[in-house]
Amino acid sequence: MTEPLIIGAMVRTLGAYPSGWRQPGAHRDPAADADILRRIAREGEDAGLDYLFFGDWLATGPDLEFRDPYLLARIDPVSAVLFLAGITSRIGLIATVNTTYADPYSTARSLASLDVLTRGRAGVNLVTGAEPRAAGNHGRDAHADNETRYDRAEEFVTALRRLWDSWSDDAWIADAARGVLIDPEGLRAADLVGERVRVTGPLNVARPPQGQIPIVHAGTSPRSRALAATQADLALIAAPNLADAIATRAGLRDIAAESGRSPDEVKVIAPVLPVVADTDAEAHRIVERLLALVPLAEGHQTTRTAFPPNRTVDALADTLGVAADDPLRAAAFDQPVTADDAARLGEVGAALVERVSRIAGVGVSAGDPLTWRHLVAAHAVPAAFVVGDARTIADHFETWRDEGAADGFNVLSAFQPAQFEAFTRIAAPELRRRGLLAPDADRSGETLRDRLRVTSRVDA
Repeated sequence: MTEPLIIGAMVRTLGAYPSGWRQPGAHRDPAADADILRRIAREGEDAGLDYLFFGDWLATGPDLEFRDPYLLARIDPVSAVLFLAGITSRIGLIATVNTTYADPYSTARSLASLDVLTRGRAGVNLVTGAEPRAAGNHGRDAHADNETRYDRAEEFVTALRRLWDSWSDDAWIADAARGVLIDPEGLRAADLVGERVRVTGPLNVARPPQGQIPIVHAGTSPRSRALAATQADLALIAAPNLADAIATRAGLRDIAAESGRSPDEVKVIAPVLPVVADTDAEAHRIVERLLALVPLAEGHQTTRTAFPPNRTVDALADTLGVAADDPLRAAAFDQPVTADDAARLGEVGAALVERVSRIAGVGVSAGDPLTWRHLVAAHAVPAAFVVGDARTIADHFETWRDEGAADGFNVLSAFQPAQFEAFTRIAAPELRRRGLLAPDADRSGETLRDRLRVTSRVDA
């Protein structure tokens, strides 16, 4: 029997699509994140999802309003999972830590504490950082180069594993009659002296119930993929299509095997942004509205700080190689795209027209016309939408599993809470019916490592 997929939620309280916060009823106030986090956590746990995943970004700026609004102001991920520890009882909780700036002892301690408090539901996503502004926020002149960051990340992983192994399973004796609390032989130092990381230990937290807390990693560089394939339990990939995902997963498994690790020990997780409704047509209308709400260069918006330069018809025409004197460049945003217009956009433009028609239910000859607003928005703010009813969403999940593209998915929601609840209430039951989501049973005794079906790690 084929195993179910690993399915978690990548939590972005302001939504994963930049215009999602503008939807009616959408959460849009970071100061009220506690309320939406409670709602997401209960919804995800009731639906039987395997974990809630919290990313991170160590800086902010006005440019993020248009590119990634959810990054402007957000709860620290370790604080978020600790907040949810007392609200949930079964679902895994994964927090992101940046190894370039974090302290390994403090990280090991906070994650071990979370694992103890949740009885084995902690996970950690280790990143090295891609935001240069983070350097100034941590008292540094510049963000380290890729090789330096990964040299430190590899030693950081070793430090975590040694610290989590500070206590043997049987070191805590607590024999009141004899007055013996611990076996000192079961308490080990880390004693790591690396070029980038130094830590002595032992860790002053009880041994995590999972022994070794599951490690997650994502990235595209050779060093990043090597770290994911050799050290991580979950490897997060960003593949734009099925073929790329199949190749990426195969490559990670090959690296794992070459390192002496079983390829089955690394689970490959792909992101997915499902837009879910009771019918395909209704889901298409949601996407069409998301595209319509993307701020474009019209009116006062062109004077806004850090407004993106790619949100004009003229900029799209440049990208598609349209001639400089072509009248298409003067088209209004809400002007329909005719068949003749589409024919002059070249192969890349044809692919864009096809994609927008597929996800938004609009077209050059459809009852709902495709406009330049749709094309500019979809090109400026691309997203790997999977759009439709429960069957359509489940078909996508099933195809990727059966074709060897992924062992699971990180589910993003275009806006909160409606789209996350549409996934959990409409799509999740169909996923469970097909065996793609684990059976809806009481899983309160399972650790996150159990849910992920990954083996225990030995001492570093």
